[in-house]
Amino acid sequence: MIIKYSKKISKFVSKNFGSMLLFHMRKFNLFFVVLSFAVLLMSCESSATEKCDTNCIKCHNLSNEQAKQVLSPLVPNIEITVVQPAQVSGLWEVEFESGGKKGLLYLDYSFKRVVAGSIIDIQTKANLTQEGFAKRNPPPPPAKIDLSQIPAKNALVLGDKNAKHKIIVFDDPD
Repeated sequence: MIIKYSKKISKFVSKNFGSMLLFHMRKFNLFFVVLSFAVLLMSCESSATEKCDTNCIKCHNLSNEQAKQVLSPLVPNIEITVVQPAQVSGLWEVEFESGGKKGLLYLDYSFKRVVAGSIIDIQTKANLTQEGFAKRNPPPPPAKIDLSQIPAKNALVLGDKNAKHKIIVFDDPD
């Protein structure tokens, strides 16, 4: 009897409040990401727990091998491709490959915390993570198609058949 009512309640909540709950969950996730970055920004400490000056790169460094050693317990078969200072002070941007897939993580200067997610510039609303990853991993060029190989026997032609530029539209009548 209780199960019967809980199913009804569950259906009612998901039907009437599902989109609202999803919206609030997204807001909570965004808040959590921003909060985690704020906490990371407050901790600019080296592995020897000594504070650094405003230019943290002077006293902090991270090689590909060190990054692999730190991240290998979290990511199996990890191969580090790029390590560089992130656009947020106190973090390293670590690009890696694992299982044939590429990814991006942020590692704090103390090597104690990892952030997996996007860094978004509040003023420009730009996704800095996505932009940086796209610069280093540009999409492949679009495939060239030989138009003479496309059968045009039953094609509907609009305009001049011998026009310099042609547009081919594929459509499914169903």
